[in-house]
Amino acid sequence: MESETFLWLIRHAPVDGIKGTIHAADAPADLGDFAQLQALRQRLPKDAASYASPSRRTVETAQALGLVPELMTEFSEQDFGEWTGRRHDDISAEGEEAYTRFWGDPARGRPPGGESFEDQVARVRLGLSRIGPGFAALVVHSGTIRAALCIALDLTPEAALRFVIDPLSLSRIDRLASGWRIVSVNQRVS
Repeated sequence: MESETFLWLIRHAPVDGIKGTIHAADAPADLGDFAQLQALRQRLPKDAASYASPSRRTVETAQALGLVPELMTEFSEQDFGEWTGRRHDDISAEGEEAYTRFWGDPARGRPPGGESFEDQVARVRLGLSRIGPGFAALVVHSGTIRAALCIALDLTPEAALRFVIDPLSLSRIDRLASGWRIVSVNQRVS
């Protein structure tokens, strides 16, 4: 048990912004679901280490959960480069060829000036390796949680993109001496 790590992965609260937008790191969180935040707070282990992506929405969510997280860039959402701040509908309507190519292979495709989901998986792997034994709460993005599941389940990136990870959901994974264990995915705590 001394070398085992028990992870509580929480997706940030919904973004307080226009739906369908590829939000920038400074997009704020909508923290209006007090009941869900309280339920999540009660499920977190006492004295757990806490980590978050440096994005505003993850930091605000972590603070609403009573956490003071260490910020780790490895847990940032996938970088969508030039598409950040734009609406999916607008990019698609403009007929950008890169957008069509990206969605033809979303695991390996890279937005202009951005990174692929495969790249994100590699970053998250590095971040997870920096978390020591014990209990840890991570307030992160849906892509970050999908990447952690990709690593823990030894999935292809394409397969990991099939997971649905809702705002303010809890996923639990453990890194044991014998390998990874999945406890729950996308759980709505009440």
